[in-house]
Amino acid sequence: MKKRVLITGATGFVGYHLIQAALTSNLEVYINVRKSSVVSHLAGLDVTRVELDFESIYQLKQNIEENKYHYIIHAAATTKAKNREEYFNTNATYTRNLAVASTLSTHKIEKFEFLSSLAARGPLKNNIDNNLSNPVTNYGRSKALAETYLSQILNLPLIVFRPTAVYGPREKDIFILIKGINSGFELHAGKQEQQLSFIYVTDLAKVMIEALASDVVNKTYNLSDGNVYSKFSLAAYVRKALNKKPVVLEVPMPIIRGLAWTLEKTLGFFDKVPALNIDKVNEITAANWICDIDKVQKDLGFVPQYQLETGLNETIAWYKENKWL
Repeated sequence: MKKRVLITGATGFVGYHLIQAALTSNLEVYINVRKSSVVSHLAGLDVTRVELDFESIYQLKQNIEENKYHYIIHAAATTKAKNREEYFNTNATYTRNLAVASTLSTHKIEKFEFLSSLAARGPLKNNIDNNLSNPVTNYGRSKALAETYLSQILNLPLIVFRPTAVYGPREKDIFILIKGINSGFELHAGKQEQQLSFIYVTDLAKVMIEALASDVVNKTYNLSDGNVYSKFSLAAYVRKALNKKPVVLEVPMPIIRGLAWTLEKTLGFFDKVPALNIDKVNEITAANWICDIDKVQKDLGFVPQYQLETGLNETIAWYKENKWL
């Protein structure tokens, strides 16, 4: 009999790839879909759709008991919210509710995986990854709070994954840089040096799906491709893949911060959150976003199949094929 997995956030970028990896692993896949979600890209996938009320522990518990999931992967989150309260409610409180419901259910799940973020740990002040939490954004703080909530729930068969910057087909934030270079312009925020890390979405989805059947519980793993990149590496690989020689502009940080503040305040009147906001500026200007993946390699046998250049080549080919570029 197939094992059954519930994937929340399945209509999003990472969620789509989790579905693909789960189906490849012969799992029976259930996904949470809101009425407002765009689902055209899921057409033809062998999945069962459910609609969850994350504000109701009772409804969540009832759904778990009715569908008898073996595994739950909680990947639903907001990366752009109007305020701190919205971040914390969506990313932390809803996470706690689903986890509590799974432990109260008469049907006991075998594994609860939480897709957190390296933003929950925050950037390093030096090259020693001691896993201390020092988030610099409300998004990161909300993910850190969610991790704290989960650590306090008894009898939860938990694994937390903290990926660094995730890229790949269907990703929309790094795509902004790619689209800009394709149009002839390459923008960089300030002149300060940075150490960055990345993970290709296929590698992330693969390790998360494979971990479901493992004996590992109560562990938190930082995830990257294991390399350290400069702030210019991403753009350099994109230029090479696109065969472009764009105009390179280094925008001073006061201008970047002023623009982010203006966009945030202006679009706030229309109940919208811009791609460039104060939280995003705090994230993209932090000096050190590297992480140690020795633990996940040892415990789960994680071997990244993609380095940044190869992953970007595949990603850009997908963007072209699907008319994003």
